[in-house]
Amino acid sequence: MAAKSLFQSPNPKHVPFLKSDQTLVLPHVVSLPNSKTTAKRLVVSSSSSSSSSAVLAPHILTSPVASPLVSRAQAPLARVWREIQGCNNWKDLIEPTLNPLLQQEITRYGNLVSTCYKAFDLNPNSKRYLNCKYGKQTLLQETGVDQAEEYQVTKYIYATPDINISISPIQNEANRGARWVGYVAVSSDESVKRLGRRDIVVTFRGTVTNPEWVTNFMSSLAPARFDPHNARPEVKVESGFLSLYTSDESESKFGLESCRQQLLSEISRLVNKYKGEDMSITLAGHSMGSSLAHLLAYDIAELGLNRRMGERDVPITVFSFAGPRVGNLGFKKRCEELGVKVLRITNVNDPITKLPGVLFNENFRVLGGFYELPWSCSCYAHVGVQLTLDFFDVQNISCVHDLGTYIDLLNRRRINSRSADSDKEKDNDIFSLEFLKRKGENMMFLKGQRRVHWTNVVDLLSSVSDHMLYCNIF
Repeated sequence: MAAKSLFQSPNPKHVPFLKSDQTLVLPHVVSLPNSKTTAKRLVVSSSSSSSSSAVLAPHILTSPVASPLVSRAQAPLARVWREIQGCNNWKDLIEPTLNPLLQQEITRYGNLVSTCYKAFDLNPNSKRYLNCKYGKQTLLQETGVDQAEEYQVTKYIYATPDINISISPIQNEANRGARWVGYVAVSSDESVKRLGRRDIVVTFRGTVTNPEWVTNFMSSLAPARFDPHNARPEVKVESGFLSLYTSDESESKFGLESCRQQLLSEISRLVNKYKGEDMSITLAGHSMGSSLAHLLAYDIAELGLNRRMGERDVPITVFSFAGPRVGNLGFKKRCEELGVKVLRITNVNDPITKLPGVLFNENFRVLGGFYELPWSCSCYAHVGVQLTLDFFDVQNISCVHDLGTYIDLLNRRRINSRSADSDKEKDNDIFSLEFLKRKGENMMFLKGQRRVHWTNVVDLLSSVSDHMLYCNIF
């Protein structure tokens, strides 16, 4: 049977799978790399009477007795927003059950990210090709964001992939210059009452264009060097993401600034405009956009743009959806020192969350728990706290990385998580979930985007593994 396309409309049919010794057994599915320290996972249970052609409608297993929701669940957001933003690393908000207020906020930020996909113009005949279809004043309304009046979009953000490749289709697309990757917004005066603070939001979409795919696979580590007064060469990030974040079009007639310059200037302006108010900086992104959010969070904190004389520092929080690793152990440690909070929402079956550093990562840098291996400083490492989902559909493989599926499932289950540093898998605490009953819903992958077959993606990941291994060790 021909391989299913990675980017396709969802298929409501689902091949049931079994649960054996608390491990997912997927029939006729290519095994993807998975960490030994995989977080506690939710398992979709399919009815014993269902067949491979049946519409997915799993029965719900009885979960262990869940502890009562923490009292914060009943508190208004305005009173507990700092905890929801991760001031205590989301302690007691994810385990044993997902706090409904946190669930609501994750969903809200996920919907703001989805706007970037809905508004991105992929029509080559359009005068807005590779840009946003709508103006800043109407963006949130046009893309169907609930309570769109709560935020005002203040700036559009553009990024320029800096690649030099001889493949004509990719080079031609790269020559078109910067493309729209997201936006900056700030909460309105009215919404401040509900949120409890002035919220500055930056959202980023994931990979869409061919040049962006190329930058994703530029997996060698490079020093970030964001602070001009202290280069910190030990802090390294993936060179492709760094290039997308820092490259500009200064040589073009329009002289567009880099993604980094656009963001730092706008955030500095907003922080200064609302000084004296309680404030938060929230960065949210999907896939590649998650990487840009990580870089921006670190950049803001390293430069001290969130520090205010005589006042509390402005908290910086990243909500990462299906994000890859971004930097090495030095990057992770520096983010933690600076107080950057990261909540990573991942799917154990999503291969993107295993990259880069499939083999050499935070789980393979210490021998026997004591001896630091020589290459540990060059190993990729995830940052922050992980909230783990577990879903898969043989008939629609693309769902494992789809933002829409992530968001929908967050609203239909109880979830367990672990810190990215956890070295133990707690297999005894597996909770059931009600999987999404889809029938003709549109996936977040955009119409008009070139289709990539899943088998080709697997081959591509295999072909670059040696390259990544070389770059991450030597």
